[in-house]
Amino acid sequence: MMDPYSIIRTPLLTEKCHDLKEKHNQVAFRVDTGANKVQIKEAVEKIFKVKVKSVNIMNVQGKRKRLGRNMGKRPDWKKAVVTLQPGETLEIIEGVS
Repeated sequence: MMDPYSIIRTPLLTEKCHDLKEKHNQVAFRVDTGANKVQIKEAVEKIFKVKVKSVNIMNVQGKRKRLGRNMGKRPDWKKAVVTLQPGETLEIIEGVS
């Protein structure tokens, strides 16, 4: 079993994620690439003390970038969109706008 703090890397604080929070009570996180839905759900419930309704995960491909004549690639990463039970909120996300 992985440590919950190593599964959840960072919350995603974009405009799209803010709209998800307002409309659907969902929060997005950047998570470990080896984590599955069950591990992510347990980690969010343990760290933030909330009830999770569902978890959707997606693998995000890293963008190709060019520096001069050299081509490079940013690393691939995994995103998790966590739907909270009705009435639940994340305090750490509430203060950031």
